[in-house]
Amino acid sequence: MILARASATIGGMDKLSDLTRRLENLIRGGTIAEIDQNAPLCRVKSGGLVSAWLPFFAPRAGTDSEWDPPSIGEQCVILSPSGDPATGFVLVGIYSNQFPAPDTSLTRHRRKYRDGAVIDYDTDTHTLTATLPSGGKVDVVAPGGMSIVGNLDVDGLINSTQDVTAGPQKISLINHRTSGVQRGGGVSDGPVP
Repeated sequence: MILARASATIGGMDKLSDLTRRLENLIRGGTIAEIDQNAPLCRVKSGGLVSAWLPFFAPRAGTDSEWDPPSIGEQCVILSPSGDPATGFVLVGIYSNQFPAPDTSLTRHRRKYRDGAVIDYDTDTHTLTATLPSGGKVDVVAPGGMSIVGNLDVDGLINSTQDVTAGPQKISLINHRTSGVQRGGGVSDGPVP
């Protein structure tokens, strides 16, 4: 009888230990230790442990999708169904001393990139701003065309591989002809018709 009670207690302790371990592993904080961008998976360092390769959350991962992998050292949380870290998912995006918030405004959405580029939209001033680092450039690929409604200020050189037209008359930059212009070194009077 005493042996049977001792055996039940040992079995009960094993179940209690397993339950305690699973509860502790349901939600576990850590930092990103490694990233496999091709999988895409990451490993998380939590305490003295490093997790198995786990999927990390993305803003979208369906017919619309977004690629924005976490950074090594970024704070995160492992959410583990049934308390088994091997089946966990990694939730990233927790500010830390190493990676502080890029802004403190309540009206501005800011995206800061590792090379120093910053994209802001301020709902208070209704202003969209993109600031690129030295040598940065913008490529817009729009096979259907591009429309700008409003004033356009350009401080720099504009190059075009195609003709440029202006106004309701669609005056061509390449093919327009003007009257009243002198040949040679002369300068015409008045605006171009």
